[in-house]
Amino acid sequence: MSVIIYSTPACHFCHMAKDFFKANNIAYTDKNAAADLAARKEMVLKSGQMGVPVIDIDGNIVVGFNEPKLRKLLGVK
Repeated sequence: MSVIIYSTPACHFCHMAKDFFKANNIAYTDKNAAADLAARKEMVLKSGQMGVPVIDIDGNIVVGFNEPKLRKLLGVK
């Protein structure tokens, strides 16, 4: 399973999403959309959004920290 989060250092919901991943032992790749122009362009292409977090789970895009949707896509109870 591939999990990528596009985030920024100051984003509260990004921190919540990463804490959720850590609490549930979900490995993820963090791409800093503030500092990395290529990551930012990739995020916008995938989601059409400028806001973070944008989470890509095996091609399923979740915009924002939507815990019920993340639980469903990740198979976490």
